[in-house]
Amino acid sequence: MAEVDFSIGHKSYTLACQEGEERLLKRAAALLDTEAQAILGQAGRMPEPRLLLLAGLMLADRTSALEDRAASAERELARLKSNPQRVEVPVVPDSLAEAMAELAARAEALAQKAEDQQAG
Repeated sequence: MAEVDFSIGHKSYTLACQEGEERLLKRAAALLDTEAQAILGQAGRMPEPRLLLLAGLMLADRTSALEDRAASAERELARLKSNPQRVEVPVVPDSLAEAMAELAARAEALAQKAEDQQAG
């Protein structure tokens, strides 16, 4: 087992974790410490259990809000997938298509003529 040292508020802790989970534990501790530091900045010193409780509740509130946003985004994605936005593609009128085909044929004929003149 690996051991990770970190601090929350003004207190240092050491916890054991599975090998490879050290980074996750440090990240979680840093999130908790950020909340604890904000609480200490506003309220000053307080008993450790109360500080940890308040910091945990602040993180739980933030997590709940993020879960609500994720659920809303998933619902919107499902709605868009089930009813995709229709895209209108303009139809090229036959007369314009014919004119463009004629221009393309003329361009090809000119290109062929230029190639024949360079070769000859």
